[in-house]
Amino acid sequence: MRVRLAFAATALLAAAAAPLAHAEGADGRTAEPAGRLADFLTVDPAGLLGADATVTLSGTYRCLDDSAGPVFVSSTLRQQDRSAGIGGTRAVCDGLVRTWTNTAVVKDPAYQPGEARVDATLMQLTPEADLDLPAPDFRATETAPVTLN
Repeated sequence: MRVRLAFAATALLAAAAAPLAHAEGADGRTAEPAGRLADFLTVDPAGLLGADATVTLSGTYRCLDDSAGPVFVSSTLRQQDRSAGIGGTRAVCDGLVRTWTNTAVVKDPAYQPGEARVDATLMQLTPEADLDLPAPDFRATETAPVTLN
């Protein structure tokens, strides 16, 4: 339950957080910083809609160190006036570029095929001495258009 509460708080904070500085490639995806390794996150340009209202989003990420606490890739899907969190994936922070996939069933109303937007966040939960819950540390964010098929 505490992890779900932390994810909910993170989703709200991610929506309000200022985007981290990043270089954008010609295809609109986050480019790796020149000359040094850094955390980064991308969103694939297509998402999947299942017949049962399952939404699947994906992309890539790299994170370098998770010794201060667990790191997650969270995603929020926005279409017209609808917004919903689509899963959360535990990240492996070993410096390699890895893929992430988040899936959730979203009904009432379900998403429709077509254009949408994804807000994705690479976030670490770090212990706070004076709080009972871990605090989010935003390591990378990405907002990208996506086509739902």
